[in-house]
Amino acid sequence: MARLSAETPFIHPECHITDSTFGAYVEIGRGSRVAHASLDDYSYCDRYADIANARIGKFSNIAAFARIGATDHPLDTAACHHFLYRSDDYWDDADRDAAFFAHRQSRVAEIGHDTWIGAGAMVKPEVTLGHGAVVAAGAVVTKDVAPYTIVAGTPAKVLRLRQPTEVADRLIALAWWDWSHDALRAALRDFRAMRAEAFLEKYGG
Repeated sequence: MARLSAETPFIHPECHITDSTFGAYVEIGRGSRVAHASLDDYSYCDRYADIANARIGKFSNIAAFARIGATDHPLDTAACHHFLYRSDDYWDDADRDAAFFAHRQSRVAEIGHDTWIGAGAMVKPEVTLGHGAVVAAGAVVTKDVAPYTIVAGTPAKVLRLRQPTEVADRLIALAWWDWSHDALRAALRDFRAMRAEAFLEKYGG
């Protein structure tokens, strides 16, 4: 029997999950931290991923040690240390700065369907990765990435298109990521064997 389930996410040991939701066939790798985030159907992260304040689409592939929605420190104040907002960790008579945490959680990273975020890559808060986008290992993404575009480097720059724009538009229109589990299984051989253009011709995209 397959370990992945439509009903229950497969969460490996030593994970820290806070206020997060998971779709069908989701897997969370060992030691990962997921906070204030959602992962839609079939998405997964490998070991020690760190995901915060993010909405992640379907079929997203998140490699080991990737970080999405990396939290910021305040830079316009006299200090940028935790004691400003995690004040209750330092003094019995001080509260946490609730407004700071609310602002942090409002800065959501949006990750599209069928995306791939490489090992050790970082996606900053409020960045959007379009459907089909790829982030190379070790990249730091500070700006939005267009659909079916591959970015690399620090800061990340466009390396090349994953698919020509016309093909990308047709894949988005086909929206195979919304197919049923049974329909995906029926097309599995073609997913494996066909280039995108041929797949689109067969399936009407």
